[in-house]
Amino acid sequence: MKTRRSDRLVDMTRYLLERPRTLVSLTQFAELYESAKSSISEDLTILKRTFQERGIGLLETIPGATGGTRFTPYMTEEHAAEFVASLVNAIDDETRVLPGGYVYLSDLLGQPWFLQRIGRLIATQYLHEPIDAVMTAATKGVPVAQAVAEQLNVPFVIVRNDTKVTEGPTMSVNYVTGQSQRLEKMELSRRSLPMGSRVLIVDDFMKAGGTIRGMASLVKEFEGTTVGVAVVAEGRVEHRVIDKYTSLIHVDTNKDDGVIKVKPGNYSHEIYQTQTVD
Repeated sequence: MKTRRSDRLVDMTRYLLERPRTLVSLTQFAELYESAKSSISEDLTILKRTFQERGIGLLETIPGATGGTRFTPYMTEEHAAEFVASLVNAIDDETRVLPGGYVYLSDLLGQPWFLQRIGRLIATQYLHEPIDAVMTAATKGVPVAQAVAEQLNVPFVIVRNDTKVTEGPTMSVNYVTGQSQRLEKMELSRRSLPMGSRVLIVDDFMKAGGTIRGMASLVKEFEGTTVGVAVVAEGRVEHRVIDKYTSLIHVDTNKDDGVIKVKPGNYSHEIYQTQTVD
């Protein structure tokens, strides 16, 4: 049955939002809504303008017989600043300080509103970058990895210190923790990550970066490439073992008196200096 334009626009929006970074042919839309391709093209022009004006994402039209349209979510710098300010306000609480200079984030990372925006902001940095998988370490980074993977529309994989028999054959590496300099081991199921994958590493909190360096070593064992590293929060530390990363917030804690200072991380410089998403 032929669909009215108003209904078509609503359903096309839903369809594209549920399939980020996926190429959808105009023929598919034309057959789905029993409409001419010219009408579909006009609809996509309306959606493209609306998505851009609202800062929702980029809607590309790829010409040719194998072309179509592809929606890539992003967050504008203005919206990112507002969101990070809300994160700073939520975390700036002395009761969140944990032993060792860590910060309690689990309640925030359990809220869909925060997670969806964290995922979209981190994904914005890779607007035109091909990524095959998102990697994190069990267990606190799992919701962050899932949120980012959803925006990128790729799988996420979880590295563990002790794998179960249900994981099957695994690949493992030994790594040195960043601060305590202990030797640890991390493992990943061989079936979970194809060889040669381009991987984005994410985590909830980073201090010296030993765990992230370990995950990067594991990516190499799979003959893959670490495309980037992103964390929700970075703590203050005298020496960090990784140089290139993106953080949404920076947290400075004093474990002796429980004082906490929270400010935006380096996300603005890392995400918005080399690309225009406004």
